[in-house]
Amino acid sequence: DLTNMKIVSVITARGGSKGIPKKNLIDLKGSPLLSYTINASKNSKVNETWVSTDCKEISACAESYGASTLIRPSHLANDIIMPDASLLHFAENIDFDLLVFIQPTSPLLESRYIDQGINMMKNYDSVFSAYQEHWYPKWTENNLPFNFTMAERPRRQDKKPLYVENGAFYITTKQNLLRSKLRYSGNIGIVKMPYSKSFQVDNLEDLEIIKRLL
Repeated sequence: DLTNMKIVSVITARGGSKGIPKKNLIDLKGSPLLSYTINASKNSKVNETWVSTDCKEISACAESYGASTLIRPSHLANDIIMPDASLLHFAENIDFDLLVFIQPTSPLLESRYIDQGINMMKNYDSVFSAYQEHWYPKWTENNLPFNFTMAERPRRQDKKPLYVENGAFYITTKQNLLRSKLRYSGNIGIVKMPYSKSFQVDNLEDLEIIKRLL
């Protein structure tokens, strides 16, 4: 039963970024990138919106948009670390029952998808957002067909569609997170988002695409 559960979100936004310097604060149509996911969270069924960061500038920006902030140690904010370690740090410091982990690089995320995911937690241990990918021929770097043969190239409509994590958000319980030490575990459900809402900002080209979609 979700009614008595404390639902919080955490947006993990570190200061360093190789693709775009200060990426989480970069201007996107007059607002910092980080503000889009904060707003999506605040307009959803989430009770508290948090930003976990190692950067004072990001922390100040997050608070100006109405999020609470948790400063995380710098060893949890380098290029190598998986976000799951930051989630465990968050779980050790903040009280909640249900956690919505949002990545700040998903400015096209809408609150209705978060709400859909929260509702699905009645039937699942964890959920994540994804888009449907239709089959198409893929090749290896050695110019060899990957998972198909040229003599028996399947028709696209004969292949079952796959789902690709779009990285927008993941939802799990505190109990499952602490037990598995992973962002998702157990019986996992998929929140299906359209491809057009699934773009992530990793580089300047992505930023240009998203500006046209916003």
